[in-house]
Amino acid sequence: MAEFTAKDVQALRQTTGVGMMDCKNALTEANGDKDKAIEILREKGIAKAAKKAGRIAAEGLVVVTVENSVGVVVEVNSETDFVAKNQDFIDFVNSVAKTILKHAPKDLEALKALKIDGGDLTVEETLQEKVLSIGENIQIRRFVRMDGNLSTYVHGNGTIGVMVKFDTDIADKPEFKTYAKDIAMQIAAANPQYLTSDQVPQDVLNKEKEILKQQAINEGKPDNIAEKIVQGRISKYFKDVCLLDQPFVKDNDLTILKYTQNTAKALGGKINIIDFVRIEKGEGIEKRSSNLADEVASIVK
Repeated sequence: MAEFTAKDVQALRQTTGVGMMDCKNALTEANGDKDKAIEILREKGIAKAAKKAGRIAAEGLVVVTVENSVGVVVEVNSETDFVAKNQDFIDFVNSVAKTILKHAPKDLEALKALKIDGGDLTVEETLQEKVLSIGENIQIRRFVRMDGNLSTYVHGNGTIGVMVKFDTDIADKPEFKTYAKDIAMQIAAANPQYLTSDQVPQDVLNKEKEILKQQAINEGKPDNIAEKIVQGRISKYFKDVCLLDQPFVKDNDLTILKYTQNTAKALGGKINIIDFVRIEKGEGIEKRSSNLADEVASIVK
């Protein structure tokens, strides 16, 4: 029997980007010889997956799943929008979401080590298989798991996923469900960064005040007047970034806080928004820009 350790398997995995089980099998076949194992993996076409890992994956899908008051929002990226519509890719993302739902992994590494829902391989091993079969770099980028009274919204066939958590005693009322859906859609449309103004970090607030003051000075206002202008403009900033301060998209005369209070009063119960998450596909990923004409010109030169 070939002699090698778990560290050898891990080292081969880091070198090739291939799943743990495939690395173990290759080392067994190669009698523990790492170079031979790499050759075996390349011959099988598995090690090609490692080369794809360097390519930009900014497309993909955001999936939202809720079962028994537990919800998950997960983003899985691919290189092209075409792959994001592939049923095999969609099934993989849904399986990842169900795995998170059932096992509550603390982070991505813990998730990848779990056996994927409905399969015999780990999430990482299944991911590598999808990279090979689909032919693109695929990355599980991030996820959030919540439990409680939840409302969700998915925009644009998986472009944006939203989940909101409420503290309420009227969750079963149809009117509350309508209100909760409104809040989820508000978050998708207006992209708040915080729930309340109290949650804005002090360093972020200080920086915003500096910017607003400099704007006033650039407009020709003296320093003491600029300070007063900042106080007025910071409330506008809160309306932009804080959910409860935002004007309700369906009725700009109401803030989300006032809409919440009005709904609770009308339904004879309590409603508090506790938390929310908004994940947008490819957000923050630097996408490769290209010009087709330039590319063609460079080829024919």
